[in-house]
Amino acid sequence: MAAAVTVAIPVLNGGPLLLEVLAAVNAQRLDRDVELLVCDSGSTDGSAEAAERAGARVLRIARGEFSHGGTRNLLAAEARGEHVAFLTQDATPAHDGWLAALLGGFELADDVALVTGPYLPRPDAPLPVRRELTEMFDALAGGPRVYRLADAGEPPRPGLATYHSDADGALAKGVWREVPFRAVPYAEDQLLALDVLRAGYAKAFVPEAAVLHSHRYGALEQMRRHYDEFRALREVFGHVADAHPRRLAGHVRAQVRADRRYARERGFGAESWRSLVYHAGRAVTAAAGSRSRWPGV
Repeated sequence: MAAAVTVAIPVLNGGPLLLEVLAAVNAQRLDRDVELLVCDSGSTDGSAEAAERAGARVLRIARGEFSHGGTRNLLAAEARGEHVAFLTQDATPAHDGWLAALLGGFELADDVALVTGPYLPRPDAPLPVRRELTEMFDALAGGPRVYRLADAGEPPRPGLATYHSDADGALAKGVWREVPFRAVPYAEDQLLALDVLRAGYAKAFVPEAAVLHSHRYGALEQMRRHYDEFRALREVFGHVADAHPRRLAGHVRAQVRADRRYARERGFGAESWRSLVYHAGRAVTAAAGSRSRWPGV
């Protein structure tokens, strides 16, 4: 029997989707021992108890102790497996071969330290989100790929070579001891990918290691998420989004047209108003978020 792997999930009031995720993890087909490890940060909906019923070992911390990087460092430190596969409480493995596919990424080259897979939109995903995920991960289709620092550009740029996600990603615990997550409020996975590449290791993308992961946020919550994402791009890559009003307006029009075309080609409803709100909100918050800084970082 090969050495164990740990599936690690940070949780706060995971609700019904957490139950779906736990069931999907327990349904994985793998010829290795699998440890299910959850860190609950003060759930009040019975999530910790549900995880224990699903066979998880549950760590409990106070809500104020949670941080994206710090809590994942805790999970990695507690993990008994030589590889640690991270999910979020709303990222459901798309099939029972997800974990085997993800771990297969480490066999692509001796220096692979990180592996990630794609997101698939849930059936209720808004049209702009569905198109964004489809187009992003279609660009990564064509079989597993290995990336090293030279592929990321100089200086490194956001793109396929630097992409990594803790909603669907695995790390080698031995490398984590050398290159842990940073204690940052957001984008800990992107920073980890850069740190791992700069330390001389490789990362892999495996299309077969897919999870169902998308959100249907309200307009204000979606803008807040975009603000955080683009603030992270500034911190990680130094990226500053365009803020010229005329170019922003042209970009929004182009994105709405692209959504309509995508919907027409696939027989979906166009949702033009939702597309306009989504892309206009994203353009504005991208400009604002990429001009702000994380306090104390």
